[in-house]
Amino acid sequence: MDSPSRSSVIIIGAGVSGISAAKVLAENGVEDILILEASDRIGGRIRKENFAGVSVELGAGWIAGVGGKESNPVWELANESGLRTCFSDYSNARYNIYDRRSDVNLSSYYSGKIFPSGLAADSYKKAVDSAIRQLRIQEAEFRGSDVSKATEPPSTPETPIELAIDFILHDFEMAEVEPISTYVDFGEREFLVADERGYEHLLYKMAQDFLFTSGGKILDTRLQLNKVVRELRHSRNGVTVITEDGSVYDANYVILSVSIGVLQSDLISFSPPLPRWKTEAIQQCDVIVYTKIFLKFPYKFWPCGPGKEFFIYAHERRGYYTFWQHMENAYPGSNILVVTLTNEESKRVEAQSDEDTLKEAMEVLRDMFGPNIPGATNILVPRWYNNRFQRGSYSNYPLITNDQDFHDIKAPVGRIFFTGEHTSERFSGYVHGGYLAGIDTGKAIVEEMGKDKERKSENQTFLLEPLLALTGSLTLTQTDTTVSGPHKCEIPTQLYLSSKIGIQEAIL
Repeated sequence: MDSPSRSSVIIIGAGVSGISAAKVLAENGVEDILILEASDRIGGRIRKENFAGVSVELGAGWIAGVGGKESNPVWELANESGLRTCFSDYSNARYNIYDRRSDVNLSSYYSGKIFPSGLAADSYKKAVDSAIRQLRIQEAEFRGSDVSKATEPPSTPETPIELAIDFILHDFEMAEVEPISTYVDFGEREFLVADERGYEHLLYKMAQDFLFTSGGKILDTRLQLNKVVRELRHSRNGVTVITEDGSVYDANYVILSVSIGVLQSDLISFSPPLPRWKTEAIQQCDVIVYTKIFLKFPYKFWPCGPGKEFFIYAHERRGYYTFWQHMENAYPGSNILVVTLTNEESKRVEAQSDEDTLKEAMEVLRDMFGPNIPGATNILVPRWYNNRFQRGSYSNYPLITNDQDFHDIKAPVGRIFFTGEHTSERFSGYVHGGYLAGIDTGKAIVEEMGKDKERKSENQTFLLEPLLALTGSLTLTQTDTTVSGPHKCEIPTQLYLSSKIGIQEAIL
């Protein structure tokens, strides 16, 4: 029997995958669980923050994949919780592309110069065609075919508008090139979470089903915050978890629900080390850094109305403050703009001061809307890449990926099970991918615990049969002589019972 301090399962990470996995365990009668979260809150990369009087989502902000034949499970949770959302229409963003060059005579809104819709449409079609050709070349290389016969070479974006569209296409709208499972399965609509309770409210609602809560707070001691796991010592008998503050926890199983960026870092060590096939699969996955910078202004100076929620800045440097969104649809009168950076631009901005970032953003806005616009009164810059508990925003696999890579990245190593959006073959990179991955991992643990129980039962039967035979033999030959203390025929049975089958202990 396990000691009182030993848990059946320890879940490392209280993001959507960790919470959904824990919920499955509780629903299947596994209540002696422990959730260790490195930060001071649950949610992981789902995180709200109050900015200029409204609740903004620093990480995941949209419910993607709505309106199809199948229902997105996260959309269902949002509806059950009454989460406020608003529809995001990206379709017109490509027609709201602002050119920074003052020598181009184009029609304008305010002081911004917008590329003609015909030019934007032609550039967009060219970019899509080029991306499709690139995909066909990758498919040919994957099959080992002659690449020269696959298709004509893809074009390289050169002008600011081509670079801007290339950024939008590849960093936001790959569904235009190759169908994405999220949109194929659940529909093509996306809804922005615009609720003061935040996207994370869905996790609290899930947690309420199996953790003790009061006054909107989780008070259950099975959730431990500010517990930074640094080492996992694993064997055939269980896993020992060691945290940064020196705490030691033992469990029969561990669910490791940390981001792919954390797995690629040196935050958590393993003893013995993970096998090579596992580490290679982990390193094979790309980590996308996605940074939403929020800017507060005293009043609106940008276009609003239908088709104007998103607009694009064309610059000779790809991804330089390219994709913009106003928050008037989500929070009318908030006077907030959001600009999204990715990858290298995200890392660059994370490394500099907010003052420098504000200066750059204002220069871009004045390029688009003229020199007389007001300055921002506040700025908020998330830093997901430099956060050692995240190390990025979400996973990204190449469109052409070996099935073995997905199998290896989610496969358990002994008693350590891995979960997270990066383990979802169909929905990696999405909140519903993390949610469904957690459910799958929870079920896998329950199944493994059932198998383990069967194995122990078989071992008990195997050990018990010869002991019972021995007991019967001694009983048949015993005499009437009184023996002080335990009868000799009882000694094997007593020792057997005291050994508590399942623990390796000598039986005399």
